[in-house]
This record gives sequence, structure tokens and C-alpha cells, in this order.
Amino acid sequence: MATAEPTFQRNALAPGILAAITLFIGTAIIFTDWFTPVQYIVTILALIVAWFGVQAKQWWWSVVFVAVAVLWNPVLPMPFEGIPWQVAQPVAAMVFLVAGVLIRSPREPGPATSRR
Repeated sequence: MATAEPTFQRNALAPGILAAITLFIGTAIIFTDWFTPVQYIVTILALIVAWFGVQAKQWWWSVVFVAVAVLWNPVLPMPFEGIPWQVAQPVAAMVFLVAGVLIRSPREPGPATSRR
């Protein structure tokens, strides 16, 4: 029995899940020195997801994730404090998860393999 190959792939799903996990952890450590690695991870993963959005010809995601990269940028941090910054963490996590599911690109056929 032959199985049908999927016609698309979700390249942004794995980085989206990793970023969401990082952001949920970051909510607990937001006002400590441990938050700086969270900022680096989120910024890098936001740029990766933005690139996958461009590759999938869904450029509007790149606008969203470049904004996330700027807001979570640890090199020139934004002067956010308090409740809005704590609320932004899970909101951004959900945006990463939604983008991971919705950003998809056509799967290119791979080389033919012979099965015996």
C-alpha cells in the first residue's frame, strides 16, 4: 500500500515551538540576569521564522518577526518594564506557534528511491 507524500512542509514549526518554550520560561525569569540568554534565543529564532516566511512567499510574517527581533534585542534593549513586558512574553509565544503552523511552503520532490 502506497502512502501519500505531503505536498507542503512547515519549516517554521520547530523554531516556533522552541521560541514559545523559551518565552514561557522567560516569563518566570524576566527581571533576572538569566533573561539575557532568553532575549538572544528569541531574537535569533524570530529572524529564522521571518526568513521562512519570506521563503514561503508569506512576507507579512517577516514584518511581524522583525518587530519581535527588535523588541527582544539584547544588544540595544527596549526600556520595557512591568506588566506590559510580562504580558508580551506569552503573546509572542502564541504568535510563534501560530506562525509555525501557518507558514508552509510547497515540498519539492526529492530524488526517486527504489524499493525492493
